[in-house]
Amino acid sequence: MAHYDVRIAYDPARTDHLDGDTTVTARATRPLDRLSLDLKGFTVASVTVNGAPARSFSRSGEHKLDIVPARRLAGGATFTVRVKYAGKPDAEGRHTLADGGANAAGEPHSATSWYPSNDHPSDKATFALTATVPDGWTAIGNGRPGPTTAARGTTTFRWNEDRPMATYLSTVAIDRFTVHRAQLPDGTPLITAYSPDATIDPAAEAEQQDILAFLASKFGPYPFSSAGAIVVGMPKDPGPGPIALETQSRPTYSGGFFDAPVVHENAHQWFGDSVSFTDWRDGCLAECFAQYANQLWEEHKGSDLDTGFYAAELAGAEDDPVYRATKLYDPGAGKELDSALYVKGSLMLHALRRTVGDDAFFTTLRRWTADHAYGNASFPQFEALAAQVSGQNLTGFFDAWAHGTTIPANQYLYPGTLAPLAE
Repeated sequence: MAHYDVRIAYDPARTDHLDGDTTVTARATRPLDRLSLDLKGFTVASVTVNGAPARSFSRSGEHKLDIVPARRLAGGATFTVRVKYAGKPDAEGRHTLADGGANAAGEPHSATSWYPSNDHPSDKATFALTATVPDGWTAIGNGRPGPTTAARGTTTFRWNEDRPMATYLSTVAIDRFTVHRAQLPDGTPLITAYSPDATIDPAAEAEQQDILAFLASKFGPYPFSSAGAIVVGMPKDPGPGPIALETQSRPTYSGGFFDAPVVHENAHQWFGDSVSFTDWRDGCLAECFAQYANQLWEEHKGSDLDTGFYAAELAGAEDDPVYRATKLYDPGAGKELDSALYVKGSLMLHALRRTVGDDAFFTTLRRWTADHAYGNASFPQFEALAAQVSGQNLTGFFDAWAHGTTIPANQYLYPGTLAPLAE
C-alpha cells in the first residue's frame, strides 16, 4: 500500500454505528484480476477501482473483502480502491468509553474494526484521517493536525501521518478531550489529549520531553513530525484491551500515564513504528527493545542494571518454565507478543551489551534505526548487524538467547561485568 485516506463519521449517541469512506492507494506488483482487503463487520455499500464501479465485491472468511475490478490492473500500476461502508464496528480493537466516546487501538488487528486495509505489519503506508463528530466532541489521530471545520452541528477534524505506518499502529480517539499543545526543542508539535475522566498530571506530561530527549540520545533523532499522547478514560465495559499502546507518533494510554509506560511506548516509535518488523515472528524487535529502554531509563536515574535489574529478573526467570520454552525469534503461533519477550528479551539485550561493550551496542542501535528508518526488517538482520558492528561472532550468543528454549550457558548468561549472585 502507498496511502490510506480514511473518512469516518461517528456520533457517540449512536455508539454502535460508524459511517466510513476509505480510499486506498496501492501498487500492483503483478497483473491483478482480483484483490482483497481486510475489514471485519460493516455493510459495504459500494466499491470503486480507479473511479469505476467494481465488477463485483463479496465477503469471505472472518475479515476479507474480495474485489473484482472492472478491468485487469496492470503489473506495476498504481491504483485506487474506494470503499463506502457503515454499521457496527467490530469489538476487536474498538473501545467504548464510559462517557460515550470511542477509541480504536489494539494489537495486532485493530485496523480492521474501522477501515479496510491490508492488515499486515510489512505493508506500511502514509495515512490521512478525516473524522466528523458532533459539536463538543474531538477526534484525535496519528501525525499532525490539519484544518478543523464546522457545519450543521458537526465538527470535522483532520490528521495526517506523513511517514509510512503499519496498520495496527493507526488510531482514532473520539471524546470530549482536553488538548494540551507544546513543542519539542526542534519545533516538533507535542499534542497531549485527555478524556474527561483521565488523570492530568502536569509533571508527567512535562517529563515526556525529557524522555524523548533521552531516547533520542540512545537511538538517534526522534523519527516523526509529531509527538505526544492520547489519554483515554476507562472502557465502559472493562475487558481485554491496551493499558498502553505505541500508536504511531502519539501513544495511547488508559486513565493516565507516568514515566515507565511513556518510556516504553515512545521507545517503540523507533523500535516497531519507524523500523517495523517483517512479520509477527519478529515481535522481539519491538517489545524486547522497548522493554530494555525502561531499564536504560532506570540506569539514567541511577540504577545499577547488573546487580539490580539483571540479577533480580534472571533469578525469577530461571524458575519459569514458560520463559525457558519461549524463543525470542519466532516464538510460535499465539506467542507472538508473549510476556517472555519483555523479560527474557530485555535480559538478552543487557547481556548483548555486556558482550560487545557500550560503544558497539549503542552504535548498533543507532545504525539499526537509521538503516531501516520507515521500513521493515527482521530479527536475523539485527543479529547480522550486531556481529558486523562488534566484529564478533555472535552466532552462539543469539542461538542461546533468541533461538533456544533453555537457560543460556554461563558464557552467554554472564558476559563481561555480569556475574551470578553470591551465595
